[in-house]
Amino acid sequence: MKIAVIGATGKAGSLIAEEALRRGHEVTALVRSAGKVQNDKLNVVEKDATELTTEDIKGYDVVVNGFAAPQGQEELHVTLGRHLIDILSGAPDTRLIVVGGAGSLYVDDELMTQLYHTPDFPDAYKPTATNMGRNLEALKQSSGIRWTYVSPGAFFDVEGPRTGSYTLGGEKMIANSEGNSYSSYADYAIAIVDEAEKAAHVNERISVVTEAK
Repeated sequence: MKIAVIGATGKAGSLIAEEALRRGHEVTALVRSAGKVQNDKLNVVEKDATELTTEDIKGYDVVVNGFAAPQGQEELHVTLGRHLIDILSGAPDTRLIVVGGAGSLYVDDELMTQLYHTPDFPDAYKPTATNMGRNLEALKQSSGIRWTYVSPGAFFDVEGPRTGSYTLGGEKMIANSEGNSYSSYADYAIAIVDEAEKAAHVNERISVVTEAK
């Protein structure tokens, strides 16, 4: 498969790119600064993601949006999300997989209360959670594109282990065997590439939890 990763030099994007390469896929890093790409096995396209065109992305089977907005510019999640919806409408053979957030997951069976609306949710994370949630809503309201939004656990651990397994959920927050909403970046990357290969959850939000050891 031909897979492009937006944000391939970031925490999630770099591991997703490595996982895809490990499985023999042709992987392209879509980045603003080619000089930051350290993996010489990656193809590199240097371009701001908000300036990508349909022509830029229609040659890929999957585009992974691993963009992480800088603090104070969290609305870029919405800006980029809408831009990708627009250009993908002209690329029906290209799927979008979004590295999503946990804040928009529901904490109740009725799917009425999202995590970022609960009293203990940290104020510092609300701008990111809110704007990533708005990106998800835009995807749900879109038509003519194929997408999957993948939420990690509430504790997204960049130093966590690569166990090779994970548990999938849907719109409601789930927990691992220790009762924690936890995902390691490494196992989350496995889930992303599995979805790229299988297209098992097209036009859905799914969630991923993993074991801490």
